[in-house]
Amino acid sequence: MNNKVMAAMSGGVDSSVTAALLMEQGYEVIGATLKLFSNEDIGLDTVTRVCCSLSDVEDARSVCYKLGIDHHVFNFSDLFHQTVIDRFAEAYKTGNTPNPCIDCNRFIKFDKLIERARLLGFDRIATGHYARIEYSEETGRYLLKKSVDVSKDQTYVLYSLTQEQLSRTLLPLGVYTKTQVREMADSRSLINARKPDSQDICFVPEGDYAKFLEEVYGLRSEPGPFKDLQGNVLGTHRGIIHYTIGQRRGLGLAFDRPKYVVRKDAETNTVYIGDEEDLYSDRMEVSDFNLISVSDITAPIRAGVKARYSHKEAPATIYPPVGGRITVKFDTPQRALTPGQAAVFYDGDSVIGGGTIVSPT
Repeated sequence: MNNKVMAAMSGGVDSSVTAALLMEQGYEVIGATLKLFSNEDIGLDTVTRVCCSLSDVEDARSVCYKLGIDHHVFNFSDLFHQTVIDRFAEAYKTGNTPNPCIDCNRFIKFDKLIERARLLGFDRIATGHYARIEYSEETGRYLLKKSVDVSKDQTYVLYSLTQEQLSRTLLPLGVYTKTQVREMADSRSLINARKPDSQDICFVPEGDYAKFLEEVYGLRSEPGPFKDLQGNVLGTHRGIIHYTIGQRRGLGLAFDRPKYVVRKDAETNTVYIGDEEDLYSDRMEVSDFNLISVSDITAPIRAGVKARYSHKEAPATIYPPVGGRITVKFDTPQRALTPGQAAVFYDGDSVIGGGTIVSPT
């Protein structure tokens, strides 16, 4: 491979330091910012600031100018709408709770961006994710490993990377803490050294996904019955997209003890309500999986399994796939295993692989 790297530049501090570090390591670097949507696409005026906004593009361009490198903007808005926003809406419509950041990484950042880089003669891309990539001489496979800064580790949203994509990706921030990255930005006088991190889904203003789906995307969500697990009708819900597994607040129901959303059935438009203990399950099925540290699973293996970005890993046994699904058996029951979320399997600090939760069992 050549020494040319296209750095994905979001306008934030992490991607800016990534580009600076690669230059100092001797790589020939250019910056690339992805235009994924316009404010009008997500129901905002032209001055409201969100992730991936015009101001982010300007910040990325300013950093590239300071570093003395070329800056490109690629318009992937149509593809983003198709592979991320449409999938996001379809998941909610079918009663699932998706993670669109994973789809963005899968279909845009580590697919089309690599393709565009290679068309321009750049063999690799780089991003500001907090994770590490290593090559194992023993197995002949590229490994995805946790960041040194465990509190910022982003391997959970990168589990879908293929061996080819891992071979063409650099993640220089994986050996640093966030504090160190901001210090490096300060010492290099980068304009975004103190810029706050983005927290919400980039195309959902203020994190109100139900409002986005109904008022901007145009997804209709009809009222339907709240039921208990015995099938008794408890009331009427506002629409299935307004509820997530484990939700307690905002149900509009009165009980003598805390009650939670424990299941959703899109076919009957029903939201099921239960007790805390009804949220726990020790098994789940995972589909649409990708394996990284191993090429396949032929026998049960032990792993730490993370069933949501904010969850801690839980010890479990992963069984060989049957009918395109992997069964995960936890040592102890886990709370609120949610269809549509990702399940990522770890062996120590290495990602074995991951997939999409189909259902707890």
